[in-house]
Amino acid sequence: MKTTSAAELEFDALVQLLGRFISSPLGAAELARVAPGQGRERLEAELAEAGEAIAFLRSSSKLPVPRFSGLADLAQAVEKLRIEGASLEPREIFDLLALLDRAADIKSILLAAAERFPRLGARARSLGDFRALLADLAGKILPDGSVADQASVALARIRREIEKQKKAIHESLERFLRAHQDEGVLQEQIVTIRNERFVVPVVSGQRKRIAGVIHGASSSGHTLFVEPLDTIDLNNDLVRLAEQEMRECHRILREFTERLRGYSESIRQTLAAMGVLELAFAKARFAVEFDCVIPRFSAPPSRRFLLKDARHPLLEDVLRKRRRKPVPATIEMEQDRRTLLISGPNTGGKTVLLKTAGLLVLMAQSGLPVPCAEAELPLFEQVLADIGDNQSIEQSLSTFSAHISHIREMVLEASPDSLVLLDELGAATDPEEGGALGVAVVDHFRAAGAFTLASTHLLALKLYGAGAANVLNASMGFDEQTLEPTYQLRVGLPGKSAGLDIATRLGMPAPVMERARQAMSTRERDLARLLGELHVKLEAVSKLDAELGERRAELAAREKELAKEWEKREKAKLQELERRCEQVLARFEAESRETLAKIRESAGQRKAADQGARKAAKIGRELREEFDNTVLAAAAGVPAEMPRIEEGVRVRLKGIRDLARVRRKIGADRIEVEAGFMKMQVLVEDVLEVLPPVEPAAKLPRNVSFQPAPQLNPAVQEINVIGEHAEEACERVERFLDSAVLATASRVRIVHGHGMGILRKAIAELLAKSPHVEKFYPAPQHEGGAGATIVEIKE
Repeated sequence: MKTTSAAELEFDALVQLLGRFISSPLGAAELARVAPGQGRERLEAELAEAGEAIAFLRSSSKLPVPRFSGLADLAQAVEKLRIEGASLEPREIFDLLALLDRAADIKSILLAAAERFPRLGARARSLGDFRALLADLAGKILPDGSVADQASVALARIRREIEKQKKAIHESLERFLRAHQDEGVLQEQIVTIRNERFVVPVVSGQRKRIAGVIHGASSSGHTLFVEPLDTIDLNNDLVRLAEQEMRECHRILREFTERLRGYSESIRQTLAAMGVLELAFAKARFAVEFDCVIPRFSAPPSRRFLLKDARHPLLEDVLRKRRRKPVPATIEMEQDRRTLLISGPNTGGKTVLLKTAGLLVLMAQSGLPVPCAEAELPLFEQVLADIGDNQSIEQSLSTFSAHISHIREMVLEASPDSLVLLDELGAATDPEEGGALGVAVVDHFRAAGAFTLASTHLLALKLYGAGAANVLNASMGFDEQTLEPTYQLRVGLPGKSAGLDIATRLGMPAPVMERARQAMSTRERDLARLLGELHVKLEAVSKLDAELGERRAELAAREKELAKEWEKREKAKLQELERRCEQVLARFEAESRETLAKIRESAGQRKAADQGARKAAKIGRELREEFDNTVLAAAAGVPAEMPRIEEGVRVRLKGIRDLARVRRKIGADRIEVEAGFMKMQVLVEDVLEVLPPVEPAAKLPRNVSFQPAPQLNPAVQEINVIGEHAEEACERVERFLDSAVLATASRVRIVHGHGMGILRKAIAELLAKSPHVEKFYPAPQHEGGAGATIVEIKE
């Protein structure tokens, strides 16, 4: 943003509030860079990442949550890695390895959920891979900042020798103490250390009786710390070993530092990504605690300013400590109505509303979730706010002068990409002049195209809001019964200031209030009363509207419940009808089977029995179709409406097994259809069902083939064997009949010609023996007469 009023809107205090959710120096450094900006792509990316972090936290019962606490400030250590030859301190190496280990854990957690949270997964991939380094250096630097014995073979050997040397010195000094314990020269029977050498305490007056080197005295001077001559060489050897240990530790630290220096670029990238991730999860924790949403940004020409049920986060934080909640407010402006004039009682929440709008805009343009139910905002170039008392004694500015100086700068800066916030516009001067100036200022911002929120008590501005284009009047609620503000924003009507009512509630003496009311002009009293009546009526209308909405919802729910109950009842009826139908069909089939069995028992009646069985099965199917098409439709309470019969649609006809296709309409009640190779005219009432168009076959998986079944094509409907030998023709006819059966043809034609009748006779003998043939006969004259045979296929 080019210019903001962040100080007036307490943006720094908001950042401090967000800082409660930061636990490491990496996140704190990232938080320090949070500031309002304008880059749409960057802001939307940051908000999307915060949105994923919010969703991650809300599903944290199933997912481990990344931890950032307990990490040290490693900025100086990372800078050392950039300096060739510089060595890190042991504690710096330990802290850096701990951070890299934590980064590996966080990377593992986020990559495991990368499919659900792709942005967090992408951020996790920017964390370096330090597995080899961590495996090599694990446990070689201890938490107290010392180098572990296993850091090198040489260091382990030196430390073993040091322990042996210390043991030898202790044994030597203990022999010395035992030898002189009865001579009265020792202050105490102990061994201590002075100047990194082992010594014994000697009485200062007995110094000459002990041969050795003095390494200091007590504060009282009564005790001297003497290194006996017998242990000087042993102490010298210990000092030499200690120097070897120090040189080896320094070598190890240089080696470890060089190992880390090889990863320096990846380490810097990892630290930066860790800071970004911690800030994203801090935003998420803030959003969960303050019930925030991710804002979205509108763009010209349909710019929209919407904050639904918005709350000021700092106010909410204060009220929580008092076990109270802020009253949310909804602010909505469009491109063609982008000025909102807010009036109403003192202490009614107007200033808080302006600060809430401004702060939430700054939060959104800083990539932060905002505390409201829904947020859609334009991208602003600047937020210009005149809020509070800007009086300055040093600059000799009165309250009014300070306001005007500030507003003058805002007037010069305003543009269509500005959000303007004006608190108590036109105050601190004569009401008439202040009102005129206020109208002029607001009209300037309106003409400049800025989104403007202004609070006022002045009548001139209220009237301006009622009549000007692109301007909305709004008021903060006031309870006439309790004389207390409700802090609720109402759009559509200006509010009355209620200054006298509030003064009465605050205990102003009655005589003073009576005098004040008498001093009010009749016009002002009438206007105040009119506004009060309008608000009462508006509240009544709002209540009625809410009640009407509830009644509508209740009626819709009742209607849905009745429909469900009716459907359940009709379904039960339908099931009962189906059950009865199944019983009738079952009884019919049982009786028919019994009758057919008796027929089969009679000799020579098997063919008639088979025909009877097929006839019974056909009647059963027809009964089922009739039941489905008529009884069930009627039982469901829905008339069996026939779809429109158009040319080309497929239909199912009474008494005909094959599907037919409509060729054309003949009058109102007849149609011409084609069933196989047959063309016929039927009544519309003979159509049982109009079938839907055939859907194209779905694409088969790779390596899967599809072989279609035989279709009712001309090759199945008719065969021509004229001129062929009888044996060859019979073979072709037999194969032709098999194909016709597979294609469910009911009637086919065999063209054999007249000739000498040999071919016709051979085919007739074949047809008489075929299990597929129901009957055959010479074709009608228009289909070939005696030169062709019509064959009806068994069902």
